[in-house]
Amino acid sequence: MTIAERIVAPCAPSKYARTGFCKALTIALLVSTPLALNAKVDDSLVYEPVAPTIDQARANILIARQLQFTHFRDLGISDELSGDVFDAYLEYLDGQRIYLTQEDLNKFNRVRTQLGAALKTGQLQPGFDIYNLVQQRIIERLQFALNLINGGIDKLDFGTDETILLDRSEASWETNREALDALWVKRIKNAVLAQRLNGTDDETIEDNLLRRYEGQLKRAYQARSEDAFQAYMNAFTGMWDPHTSYFSPRTSENFNINMSLSLEGIGAVLQSDNEFTKVVRLVPGGPASKQGQLQPADRIVSVAQGDEKPVNVIGWRLDEVVDLIRGPRNSVVTLEVIPANASDETITKAIAIKRDEVKLEEQSASKDVIELERSGTDYTVGVITIPTFYADFQAMQAGDPNYKSTTRDVRNLITELEEDGVDGLVIDLRNNGGGALHEANDLVGLFIDKGPTVQIRNANNDVQVLNDEDPSVAYDGPLVVLTNRMSASASEIFAGAIQDYGRGLVVGSQTFGKGTVQAVRPLNHGQLKITQSKFYRVSGGSTQHKGVIPDIEIPSRIDKSRIGEDALDHALPWDQIEAVPHERYFDFSGIIDELRKRHEERFSASPEFSLLQQEIDFLNEQREMDSVSLNFDNRKTQHEQIERTRLTIANARRELRGEEPFASLEDLEDWQDQQAADLDTTDDELDFVIREGGHIMADMLELDRQMVSIVSPRQFAAQAPTQ
Repeated sequence: MTIAERIVAPCAPSKYARTGFCKALTIALLVSTPLALNAKVDDSLVYEPVAPTIDQARANILIARQLQFTHFRDLGISDELSGDVFDAYLEYLDGQRIYLTQEDLNKFNRVRTQLGAALKTGQLQPGFDIYNLVQQRIIERLQFALNLINGGIDKLDFGTDETILLDRSEASWETNREALDALWVKRIKNAVLAQRLNGTDDETIEDNLLRRYEGQLKRAYQARSEDAFQAYMNAFTGMWDPHTSYFSPRTSENFNINMSLSLEGIGAVLQSDNEFTKVVRLVPGGPASKQGQLQPADRIVSVAQGDEKPVNVIGWRLDEVVDLIRGPRNSVVTLEVIPANASDETITKAIAIKRDEVKLEEQSASKDVIELERSGTDYTVGVITIPTFYADFQAMQAGDPNYKSTTRDVRNLITELEEDGVDGLVIDLRNNGGGALHEANDLVGLFIDKGPTVQIRNANNDVQVLNDEDPSVAYDGPLVVLTNRMSASASEIFAGAIQDYGRGLVVGSQTFGKGTVQAVRPLNHGQLKITQSKFYRVSGGSTQHKGVIPDIEIPSRIDKSRIGEDALDHALPWDQIEAVPHERYFDFSGIIDELRKRHEERFSASPEFSLLQQEIDFLNEQREMDSVSLNFDNRKTQHEQIERTRLTIANARRELRGEEPFASLEDLEDWQDQQAADLDTTDDELDFVIREGGHIMADMLELDRQMVSIVSPRQFAAQAPTQ
């Protein structure tokens, strides 16, 4: 009997059967369940347990081998890893601990340390048994919720002093079914309260909740073998690092689920996040990015086509959510999302986005000029915004001498700005998630004479050094690079190199920390995306995990605890290798303290920065809330306070722009809807950050006039090379 055949007959003769492993496992998970797996849960629907296939078993064996022998991280499959896989798998299936009880967990004790041994040889049944039990528990919970709602939400008591925990990922499992029933009553009360406070009547609330839970129940009954396999494999591959993952055959067709380029959609990269679909990042130049309301870490609750009723997508498979969001160009899709900064998952907002196709020219680098009036001197500052590191490979391969690329476009923009007589240059890499590695390498070359730009180390400790071999310099003046938490990968390589060479200052917030390289390898069934190497700066430090730390920091609204490499489980750590010889064009240590002092003085005096800090403080307060009241009066008071703060911040921003304040929160929301309908609307809200970058550049010139031309023979002679 083959290994794959043993998957279908898990208790057939094998080393696991001989030790009693397989038989004990099946008994532990199935016999003691309150409902038999084929028992009817209503008059029409029956849950059919999913089972592994021979192709999946073979793919599992290939995945296990590649992880152990070709991944950058040297990690064996041990009993300890087995327990970690078990925990990660349960986190994926029941991350909020709302379906399983401690009684269920107790049945898993003997399985916990044996999953690794089974995964080595393609024994998938243990993982599938766990999956089937969780699906059954999901069905039971959803039925409980539907029965409660059908009984009438008017019977729920909102006069008690109860509270509900907002994030249960670290909470204790409820002890038994009765305790879980009590938790679900609280969940329903919380959902009802949130909608009542938004002005929704009880009849509509009941309809909304029934449609939500009926939709989830339908998806639970439609579970497929591939759902279980992909979840199980990703719990397994995630032990090596968060960027190593298994793609099912269908997911492989939409690698990274990038709804842009040749696909008409909204221009967003999505991923599964427990029962939700989460926004990872927005594609520069895409409809969602232009519209401006959808944000990274938002979770999608429902999708509506045009004026049709929304379809609840909680619990849906990622590929099916993507299919629902895609659609004809110029059509409108409305996403109901839980905002990333929401204090409660029952707080949602609707975002209408007009579908379109992301064109290369809309992702291109662009330029602007700002004038700074300072005491005694006026400065003209050039600004180049780079949304992504791109190259038109098709045109390049076709021999088109005018093919588009980041480096070629930036070189031309620099020429145009120098013709305008700019005194300095700001490169804006905020929200730039990376792209073509060779473009990052070439772009560094526009600002240095020649030399190394980045090091790449593989699992065998072999180090490859990418170099700029072109001695020409496109721009030799003072330089500021703007970054934020969404600046990643190639952006971090460029910013890190500019910092290491002393070629300019990095200003903004700590970058994402994505310093690993992945390869996609075909399997007999789907694909494996596996981490094979890491990026290192020319100074030797990795960009992985830590990212690039700015020389001068500007606070950001982005929640670093939820977005960034160091917020991901099992992320590869920061480390360091030997530096490679490189020039140091300018030593900022003599002026950096004064630069920071001047920046902080402007910060404290600037109404824009004051408003930004006020908004950050407000968001942090919301994030720190770990529970909410289920008492109507208490919850209403809290809700009204939050809404007043939102309106106050929005009006303060409008006053800064010389615009009339909103009379009410309804006016604000109506205005946001109007903005959403117009993709040509631009938001200059963050221009003050660019202007501050220009002021820092002007400070640099005032403190050291040699910076007028940093790259010059005089500077080469004055600065000793860094080894």
